[in-house]
Amino acid sequence: MTPIAPLITGFLREHMPHQRGYSPLSCDAYAHGFRLLFAFASKRLRTQPSRLQLEQIDADMVLAFLSHIEQDRGNSPATRNLRLAAIKAFMRYVEFKCPGALQQVAQINAIPGKRHDQKLIRHLTMEEVRAVLNTPDIRTRLGIRDRAMLHLCFAAGLRVSELVGLTLDRVTLQPSASILVHGKGRRERSLPLWKETSRDLRAWLAVRGTPSAPELFVNAQGGAMTRDGFEYILAKHAAVAARTCPTLVGRTLTPHLLRHSCAVIMLQATRDIRKVALWLGHADIRTTEVYLRMDPTEKLEAVEAVIPPELRRGRFKAPDALIASLLTDISP
Repeated sequence: MTPIAPLITGFLREHMPHQRGYSPLSCDAYAHGFRLLFAFASKRLRTQPSRLQLEQIDADMVLAFLSHIEQDRGNSPATRNLRLAAIKAFMRYVEFKCPGALQQVAQINAIPGKRHDQKLIRHLTMEEVRAVLNTPDIRTRLGIRDRAMLHLCFAAGLRVSELVGLTLDRVTLQPSASILVHGKGRRERSLPLWKETSRDLRAWLAVRGTPSAPELFVNAQGGAMTRDGFEYILAKHAAVAARTCPTLVGRTLTPHLLRHSCAVIMLQATRDIRKVALWLGHADIRTTEVYLRMDPTEKLEAVEAVIPPELRRGRFKAPDALIASLLTDISP
C-alpha cells in the first residue's frame, strides 16, 4: 500500500508550481478539489484523510466522488468535469512516481467527461447587486470589511481566488484607485476602480489594523480570508438581502455569480466583448463569448439592422360553417 499524502504534497508543492509553472491560485484551486475528494473518501472508508492509500483512490471511488459532488453538493456537470481533470492530472504525476499503479491510473484516465447542456449563465441585475451590497452593517468593523469585499468582487469581476489572494501591496489608492490582480495562468492585469469602490476600500483600510497577514482582507482572527469564508459571508448577506429584494428569494449566490454580473453589465455598457475579456482576464476571447448568448441587446440590434423580406399579403377566408363542422373529428 502506498500512502497518498506524500504524493499529493509533492504534486501540489513541487510538480505544479516548479515543474509545470502553475500559479499559486491554480494550485489553490486544485488543492480545494482534492480536499473535497479526500474528505469524501475518508468518510466512505471510515479513516482519517492522512491515512488514505493511493490504491483506495481507484476508478470506483472517483466515480462515486463525482456523483457525490453533483447530487449532494449540487455542483454542475462543468464543475464535475473540472474536478475530474484535476484528478487525471494528479494521476499522470503518479505514473512516474509509482509505476506499479499504471493499471489503476489507466482506469481513472478512461473515465469520460460528462456532456451537458450549455445553459445561459445566470447573473444579477444592478438592483439585486445593490440590495446585497447594502446589507452589511457599515457601523461595525466586520460590516465595513464585508461591504468592501463584496463591492470589490463585483466591481472588478474577480474570481474568488483572486479576491482572497489580493495583497495590500497590490492596492493603489493615489493618485487614482486601482488594483493589480495576479490571475489565472500567471497573467497579471491592472484594474481601475470606481470611486464608490475605492471609498469602501479606504473605509476598510482605516479599521483593518496591522495583522500579520499580507492579504487585503482578513478574518476576525487576523488571518487571511479563505474562499470558504467569503462564500459563507456572501451567502449570509444574500439571505438578508432577499427579505427586501423578492427576486433574490430562493436563489443561491456564489462569488462567480458576482463575476458574471459584472461581465454582463460591462458588456451592456461597452458593447465590446474584447474589453470584457481584458477586464475578466480571459486568455481566449471565446471564453467571453458566452456572455453574448445571454445578452439579448446585441441580438436585438442585429435584428433591427436587417431589412426583413417583403412578403405577399392576402386575407384569410374562413370556410363555410357547415363544411368546417364536417371537417372536424366527430368520432367518439
